[in-house]
Amino acid sequence: MAALRRGDREAFAEIVDAWSPGLLRLARLHVPSHAVAEEVVQEAWIAVLRGLDRFEERASLRTWVTSIVLNQARTHGRRERRMLPFASLRRRAEEGRDEPAVDPARFQKPGQERPGWWASPPARWGDPEAWIDDEQTRAVLLGTIASLAPRQREVITLRDLLGWSEAEVATVLGVSVGNERVLLHRARAKVRAALERHLSEEEGTT
Repeated sequence: MAALRRGDREAFAEIVDAWSPGLLRLARLHVPSHAVAEEVVQEAWIAVLRGLDRFEERASLRTWVTSIVLNQARTHGRRERRMLPFASLRRRAEEGRDEPAVDPARFQKPGQERPGWWASPPARWGDPEAWIDDEQTRAVLLGTIASLAPRQREVITLRDLLGWSEAEVATVLGVSVGNERVLLHRARAKVRAALERHLSEEEGTT
């Protein structure tokens, strides 16, 4: 921070190079094209430079920069989609609260041997490295993440793709750690279900 506030161009270039790929990935969750995501990130870096003197360091520099990118990306996304101005309804849609994390049909029903237990448990996939390198499987993975509710997309991208801690994610998104865990659980469950369908189809064709 001291170097940045002194106007050290090398220090600024270093964090721009290190963080921009992840920030682009986050911005792309909300905007319709890579070009718009690049514009969002560029605008965010300008805002960072202008706001350095006002940054009080209550959060980490990375958290502060990421929050700027997310706020700007959401603003661009809302302009593109002309979202309804009902905050509570919008938040429910963003978080996917009304959707079950796992298809209820996969659990045993009341009256069965073990109500609430798996009726159709998740399949075992063998060596994860073998299927994650497959282009079709990777496309299913990334496509499913792109189809998630916005908050779920943000959480799973930060946690599982960028490697952030749950505390960092909760801080940058402005949610409780408990809510972050729920969002991550829902996102992972949907991604797993999509991969399970894809891999079972792959096995059926071999």
